[in-house]
Amino acid sequence: MHEASGQTRGLAKESPRLSKLVSQLAQCSRREADEWIENGWVSVDGVVVNRLGARVNPRAKIKIKDIASAHTSESVSIVFNKPRDLPGPPAEAGREAIAALIRADNRWSDDPTPLTFQASHLRGLAQAGKLEADEGGMLAFTQEGSVARRLSGGDSRLEKEYHVRVEGELAADGLDLLRHGLSLDNVKLPRAQVSWLSDQQMRFVLLAGKKGQIQRMCELVGLQVTDIKRVRIGSVSLGKLPPGQWRYLREDERF
Repeated sequence: MHEASGQTRGLAKESPRLSKLVSQLAQCSRREADEWIENGWVSVDGVVVNRLGARVNPRAKIKIKDIASAHTSESVSIVFNKPRDLPGPPAEAGREAIAALIRADNRWSDDPTPLTFQASHLRGLAQAGKLEADEGGMLAFTQEGSVARRLSGGDSRLEKEYHVRVEGELAADGLDLLRHGLSLDNVKLPRAQVSWLSDQQMRFVLLAGKKGQIQRMCELVGLQVTDIKRVRIGSVSLGKLPPGQWRYLREDERF
């Protein structure tokens, strides 16, 4: 167990953050210090402090539980199955908005990963790609900046697969037009993979998309979308994950 009493030289204008003192004491990164604090492994003068941003008297006695030094800091990514008509968090959602979706009580019971849910897994968790309120299916959240950029960047090369229920009568050359030949807002759309799954359901695979793109594409060829669900991003599939539940990205999965 790490233990120390801080010392000061002269008068400090403002008490230091606990994370800074923990980082100095344990020779760990600020991120690790924040995780240890959130996990309840740090006490100040005998009282556990788990509030991020807490400032403490530099002369306070800080103790860090032994479990902290054995803890390996790791970034997590999460797959959430958004129910249709559930307003998703905005693209720049804060922690509270994401925490309303990702909670201990709605984690998929069949999640095969061995990770234990911790509050620190929500810190810095970014939504990568969004769905409209009337769209359902896969949302991805990640603590890894490189993954977020791959998922949300304007030049993203990750396929996004949607299963789309439609009504109406498809124009004679409609399927070919959907695959390549339509324009939206005077911009020709890139080639897409489009095929029938059943009499009323189609499969769309896009690399990037405008807001409401699939609905607008279908309208141009005589179809009306009644339901849309994203089932895959890159090589990661939604699988059997129930609506309203989430799981961690497995070790063998990569965005």
